[in-house]
Amino acid sequence: MIDLTPLDVRKKKGDFRRVMRGYDPESVDNFLEVVVNRMEELVRENSALAGKVDAMSGSMAEYRDRERAMNEALVSAQQLREDMREQARREADLLLREARAQGERIVADAKRQVSLALEALRRIQGQRVRFLRIFRAMVERQLGEIEQEEGLTATIARLEGETTERGEPAEGDEGAS
Repeated sequence: MIDLTPLDVRKKKGDFRRVMRGYDPESVDNFLEVVVNRMEELVRENSALAGKVDAMSGSMAEYRDRERAMNEALVSAQQLREDMREQARREADLLLREARAQGERIVADAKRQVSLALEALRRIQGQRVRFLRIFRAMVERQLGEIEQEEGLTATIARLEGETTERGEPAEGDEGAS
Protein backbone atom coordinates (compact mmCIF):
# COMPACT_ATOMS: atom_id res chain seq x y z
CA MET A 1 0.00 0.00 0.00
CA ILE A 2 1.29 3.48 -0.85
CA ASP A 3 1.78 6.09 1.80
CA LEU A 4 -0.35 8.98 0.57
CA THR A 5 -0.81 12.23 2.45
CA PRO A 6 -3.13 15.16 1.72
CA LEU A 7 -0.04 17.20 0.78
CA ASP A 8 0.89 14.59 -1.88
CA VAL A 9 -2.57 14.93 -3.43
CA ARG A 10 -2.31 18.77 -3.48
CA LYS A 11 1.01 18.62 -5.25
CA LYS A 12 -0.51 16.34 -7.89
CA LYS A 13 -2.95 19.00 -9.08
CA GLY A 14 -0.73 20.42 -11.80
CA ASP A 15 0.97 17.18 -12.72
CA PHE A 16 -1.77 15.71 -14.87
CA ARG A 17 -1.27 16.20 -18.59
CA ARG A 18 -3.89 17.66 -20.71
CA VAL A 19 -5.33 15.52 -23.34
CA MET A 20 -7.92 16.16 -25.84
CA ARG A 21 -11.00 14.46 -24.74
CA GLY A 22 -9.64 14.02 -21.22
CA TYR A 23 -11.16 15.04 -17.94
CA ASP A 24 -12.13 18.55 -17.15
CA PRO A 25 -9.15 19.96 -15.20
CA GLU A 26 -11.39 22.08 -12.99
CA SER A 27 -13.55 19.09 -12.07
CA VAL A 28 -10.44 17.03 -11.34
CA ASP A 29 -9.03 19.88 -9.23
CA ASN A 30 -12.33 20.23 -7.36
CA PHE A 31 -12.49 16.50 -6.82
CA LEU A 32 -8.87 16.48 -5.66
CA GLU A 33 -9.71 19.27 -3.23
CA VAL A 34 -12.61 17.22 -1.84
CA VAL A 35 -10.30 14.19 -1.57
CA VAL A 36 -7.66 16.31 0.20
CA ASN A 37 -10.22 17.68 2.66
CA ARG A 38 -11.62 14.22 3.32
CA MET A 39 -8.11 12.79 3.69
CA GLU A 40 -7.23 15.54 6.16
CA GLU A 41 -10.37 14.71 8.16
CA LEU A 42 -9.51 11.02 8.02
CA VAL A 43 -5.92 11.73 9.07
CA ARG A 44 -7.15 13.85 12.01
CA GLU A 45 -9.76 11.20 12.88
CA ASN A 46 -7.12 8.49 12.52
CA SER A 47 -4.76 10.47 14.79
CA ALA A 48 -7.54 10.98 17.33
CA LEU A 49 -8.46 7.30 17.15
CA ALA A 50 -4.80 6.32 17.41
CA GLY A 51 -4.58 8.53 20.53
CA LYS A 52 -7.70 6.86 21.92
CA VAL A 53 -6.27 3.44 21.07
CA ASP A 54 -3.02 4.37 22.82
CA ALA A 55 -4.97 5.67 25.83
CA MET A 56 -7.16 2.58 25.85
CA SER A 57 -4.14 0.34 25.43
CA GLY A 58 -2.54 2.12 28.39
CA SER A 59 -5.76 1.76 30.36
CA MET A 60 -6.02 -1.85 29.33
CA ALA A 61 -2.45 -2.48 30.36
CA GLU A 62 -3.23 -0.71 33.62
CA TYR A 63 -6.35 -2.85 34.09
CA ARG A 64 -4.35 -5.97 33.27
CA ASP A 65 -1.75 -4.92 35.83
CA ARG A 66 -4.54 -4.33 38.35
CA GLU A 67 -6.12 -7.66 37.46
CA ARG A 68 -2.78 -9.41 37.85
CA ALA A 69 -2.23 -7.61 41.17
CA MET A 70 -5.75 -8.55 42.31
CA ASN A 71 -5.20 -12.17 41.26
CA GLU A 72 -1.89 -12.19 43.13
CA ALA A 73 -3.60 -10.60 46.15
CA LEU A 74 -6.39 -13.18 45.93
CA VAL A 75 -3.89 -16.03 45.73
CA SER A 76 -1.95 -14.49 48.63
CA ALA A 77 -5.16 -14.10 50.63
CA GLN A 78 -6.11 -17.72 49.92
CA GLN A 79 -2.64 -18.86 50.92
CA LEU A 80 -2.81 -16.70 54.04
CA ARG A 81 -6.23 -18.16 54.86
CA GLU A 82 -4.86 -21.69 54.46
CA ASP A 83 -1.79 -20.80 56.53
CA MET A 84 -4.03 -19.30 59.23
CA ARG A 85 -6.26 -22.39 59.20
CA GLU A 86 -3.22 -24.64 59.50
CA GLN A 87 -1.79 -22.46 62.29
CA ALA A 88 -5.15 -22.46 64.09
CA ARG A 89 -5.39 -26.25 63.72
CA ARG A 90 -1.86 -26.68 65.10
CA GLU A 91 -2.61 -24.33 68.00
CA ALA A 92 -5.89 -26.15 68.72
CA ASP A 93 -4.06 -29.49 68.68
CA LEU A 94 -1.42 -28.10 71.01
CA LEU A 95 -4.05 -26.67 73.37
CA LEU A 96 -5.93 -29.96 73.32
CA ARG A 97 -2.76 -31.93 74.13
CA GLU A 98 -1.91 -29.48 76.92
CA ALA A 99 -5.47 -29.67 78.28
CA ARG A 100 -5.39 -33.47 78.21
CA ALA A 101 -1.99 -33.52 79.92
CA GLN A 102 -3.22 -31.06 82.54
CA GLY A 103 -6.38 -33.12 83.00
CA GLU A 104 -4.30 -36.26 83.46
CA ARG A 105 -2.09 -34.42 85.98
CA ILE A 106 -5.16 -33.20 87.86
CA VAL A 107 -6.67 -36.71 87.91
CA ALA A 108 -3.36 -38.23 89.02
CA ASP A 109 -3.01 -35.56 91.71
CA ALA A 110 -6.59 -36.17 92.86
CA LYS A 111 -5.95 -39.93 93.00
CA ARG A 112 -2.78 -39.30 94.98
CA GLN A 113 -4.66 -37.02 97.38
CA VAL A 114 -7.44 -39.61 97.76
CA SER A 115 -4.81 -42.26 98.43
CA LEU A 116 -3.13 -40.03 101.03
CA ALA A 117 -6.50 -39.21 102.60
CA LEU A 118 -7.41 -42.93 102.76
CA GLU A 119 -4.05 -43.71 104.35
CA ALA A 120 -4.55 -40.90 106.86
CA LEU A 121 -8.06 -42.22 107.56
CA ARG A 122 -6.66 -45.73 108.14
CA ARG A 123 -4.06 -44.34 110.55
CA ILE A 124 -6.71 -42.32 112.38
CA GLN A 125 -8.99 -45.36 112.57
CA GLY A 126 -6.08 -47.41 113.96
CA GLN A 127 -5.38 -44.68 116.51
CA ARG A 128 -9.09 -44.62 117.41
CA VAL A 129 -9.14 -48.39 117.95
CA ARG A 130 -5.99 -48.16 120.12
CA PHE A 131 -7.47 -45.23 122.04
CA LEU A 132 -10.73 -47.13 122.64
CA ARG A 133 -8.79 -50.19 123.89
CA ILE A 134 -6.69 -48.02 126.21
CA PHE A 135 -9.78 -46.11 127.32
CA ARG A 136 -11.69 -49.38 127.91
CA ALA A 137 -8.75 -50.77 129.92
CA MET A 138 -8.60 -47.57 131.98
CA VAL A 139 -12.38 -47.55 132.52
CA GLU A 140 -12.28 -51.25 133.49
CA ARG A 141 -9.41 -50.51 135.92
CA GLN A 142 -11.39 -47.61 137.34
CA LEU A 143 -14.49 -49.81 137.60
CA GLY A 144 -12.35 -52.43 139.35
CA GLU A 145 -11.08 -49.79 141.75
CA ILE A 146 -14.64 -48.51 142.26
CA GLU A 147 -15.83 -52.04 142.94
CA GLN A 148 -12.96 -52.48 145.44
CA GLU A 149 -13.88 -49.17 147.09
CA GLU A 150 -17.52 -50.17 147.18
CA GLY A 151 -16.50 -53.57 148.61
CA LEU A 152 -14.30 -51.85 151.18
CA THR A 153 -17.06 -49.39 152.03
CA ALA A 154 -19.51 -52.28 152.42
CA THR A 155 -17.04 -54.14 154.62
CA ILE A 156 -16.48 -51.06 156.78
CA ALA A 157 -20.21 -50.51 157.04
CA ARG A 158 -20.75 -54.12 158.01
CA LEU A 159 -17.99 -53.99 160.59
CA GLU A 160 -19.39 -50.81 162.02
CA GLY A 161 -22.81 -52.42 162.18
CA GLU A 162 -21.40 -55.42 164.03
CA THR A 163 -19.51 -53.27 166.49
CA THR A 164 -22.53 -51.22 167.41
CA GLU A 165 -24.53 -54.31 168.01
CA ARG A 166 -21.95 -55.52 170.52
CA GLY A 167 -22.05 -52.30 172.35
CA GLU A 168 -18.71 -51.06 171.36
CA PRO A 169 -18.53 -47.46 170.60
CA ALA A 170 -18.11 -46.48 167.00
CA GLU A 171 -14.91 -44.77 166.08
CA GLY A 172 -16.32 -41.33 166.19
CA ASP A 173 -18.18 -42.00 169.47
CA GLU A 174 -15.13 -42.37 171.80
CA GLY A 175 -14.67 -38.77 172.53
CA ALA A 176 -18.35 -38.31 173.25
CA SER A 177 -18.40 -40.70 176.26
